[in-house]
Amino acid sequence: MSEDYDFRVASLGKATIPSPIKMSPVAGDNLADYVTDEQRILYDLHVKPSERTRQLRPEEMIEIAGPRKEIFFHPSHTKVGIVSCGGLCPGINDVIRSIVRSLWYLYGVRRIVGIRNGYKGLLPEFSYEDIPLDPGAVDDIHQMGGTILGTSRGGGERTREIADAIERMNLNVLFTVGGDGTQKGALAIAEELERRGEKVSVVGIPKTIDNDVSFIDKSFGFETAVARAAEAVASAHSEAHSTVNGIGLVKLMGRESGFIAAHTALAVNEANFVLIPEVPFEIEGPNGLLVHLRKRLETSSHAVIIVAEGAGQHLLEGSNGLDASGNKILADIGLHLKARIQAYFDELGIETNMKYIDPSYMIRSSKADASDAFYCSRLGSNAVHAAMAGKTKVLVGLVNDCYAYVPTELAVGHRKHVDPEGSLWRDVLIATQQPEVMTNG
Repeated sequence: MSEDYDFRVASLGKATIPSPIKMSPVAGDNLADYVTDEQRILYDLHVKPSERTRQLRPEEMIEIAGPRKEIFFHPSHTKVGIVSCGGLCPGINDVIRSIVRSLWYLYGVRRIVGIRNGYKGLLPEFSYEDIPLDPGAVDDIHQMGGTILGTSRGGGERTREIADAIERMNLNVLFTVGGDGTQKGALAIAEELERRGEKVSVVGIPKTIDNDVSFIDKSFGFETAVARAAEAVASAHSEAHSTVNGIGLVKLMGRESGFIAAHTALAVNEANFVLIPEVPFEIEGPNGLLVHLRKRLETSSHAVIIVAEGAGQHLLEGSNGLDASGNKILADIGLHLKARIQAYFDELGIETNMKYIDPSYMIRSSKADASDAFYCSRLGSNAVHAAMAGKTKVLVGLVNDCYAYVPTELAVGHRKHVDPEGSLWRDVLIATQQPEVMTNG
């Protein structure tokens, strides 16, 4: 429940400088309004008519994003850094572009630098040169996938060295575009700067194609990923439907959360099995995947399987190691399923035609579609509003369809998962008609 959380946003101090953005200070005059820190929304919208209402405390409500009437940093004295970390995702360039244009055109900030190749760009041994940014430098970057700043994994744990670099660069604001590991690093950096008495705003724009950031409705790039994944699944269905006992097997992103797989299944409505990390399954046995797949081929002569990359890891001999971002190194469930399915039907003497598709890197490197580009634009501008008002240790995102600020510590506390008892997974089961349980216990 929301009362278990403290949504108060940290601030560097009192905002006393009049904002250069001119808006109406009052409501009801048909003019665009400033946002005040007192404007809040509820996170938990679930209620029961039998429950008695009570007065909510401020910390139970989430602060709405947007321009404030007074700001903390004087624009002409402000220097800003932007860093992108981790794996690629559609929309990174759109976010960078929005941040730069908002700083330049809305607030008049002229000293903006891009930090190259993730947190490594702040570490002395790499000697990466910063990239000066202005509207001309970012004018058409939203037409490209990837990130103009470059990216890398790791380095964010070297908090003191990064804080030293921020001090040397005289940065007042650092925008961190990245996922769970990036934002954990950003929180540690902000806390180190705070211990040193430095007034530096650290604002995160959560980037995770898996859509697994807690409290946030969706992460940018997710809708583009589903659209590209849907094309792959549609192709797999065409291949499977056109051959004798055709099987289309598509592996999609989703290390710990199966949102892309679930949404793609519902977008295409051609999948017969969807395997995600949150729902255990077995391959062998009387109630395992292989038996149900054989039954599907007997009745319909073709089948489509979607598997998230983190599904079924308990069935594999994976690595116990971690990558540079601190993520567990996964075994390849897609190739394992492909081999096991082929071997099963070969043993039975049943002809099959399997097509295996892994579009992951094509999806990650795509440019954002129109919906994600819109979202990235608003995330970038609202991140700028937060930083200029002196807010720090905060992420910007969509919460209950409102742009809002969520404390970084809360957002990185745990990942968001598909609820096996929730409506999304229920609708996937209805669409696929797969068994609710595929285990033998």
